Amino acid sequence: MTLPGPALPGSPLAPLLAARDLRKTYGATPALDGASFSVHPGEVVAVMGPSGSGKSTLLHCLAGIVTPDSGSVTYAGRELSSMSDGERSALRRTDFGFVFQFGQLVPELTCVENVALPLRLDGVRRKAAERTALRWMERLEVEDLAAKRPGEVSGGQGQRVAVARALASSPKVLFADEPTGALDSLNGERVMELLTEAARSTRTAVVLVTHEARVAAYSDRDVTVRDGRATDLEYAL
Repeated sequence: MTLPGPALPGSPLAPLLAARDLRKTYGATPALDGASFSVHPGEVVAVMGPSGSGKSTLLHCLAGIVTPDSGSVTYAGRELSSMSDGERSALRRTDFGFVFQFGQLVPELTCVENVALPLRLDGVRRKAAERTALRWMERLEVEDLAAKRPGEVSGGQGQRVAVARALASSPKVLFADEPTGALDSLNGERVMELLTEAARSTRTAVVLVTHEARVAAYSDRDVTVRDGRATDLEYAL
């Protein structure tokens, strides 16, 4: 299949984040074998596939955490491979947000301090950072947990705090890796409702890694990864 050329940066058709023909091998094991992917501002794309198919490797390449052996990842018209390690780290702090399966909140900090942490790391003063954090906690319906520590809240509450933390710095792309994997169905659905509603209202692109159809149902479209290859309809024209 011949992939179409990318639209010009800034074009209404241009994806915010795109990967073309990614390949990544760990030892003798191919994790990605020609994967392509794209996501536009405000779009929620579910990356689906069985365990070991390459979903998480694709996400890590898209986020600049892992460098592919070949292929390209372009963000806002610029290839990640052309950036220094420091520039990619700064990108993950300012333009990218992350939600993981178990939240990964800092246990020693209160919930509001956790949500404010990305802002504080970017140099925002404490009071201003915590004001922003509280606004996002209210939006995610966990403002009453501000003074509590992660060990004092439920799994569903903690994951909503993690979503608030990911969105507090106004990222352009939110990477959500099995964000409901540790939750029951009721809590999982509420987290997805709040996550997708907040992301779409702020035009944040969401890359949602999941193997659950009920979670993928919250996305605008699906990309299937199997044996390291991604089928993205954006590239199947």
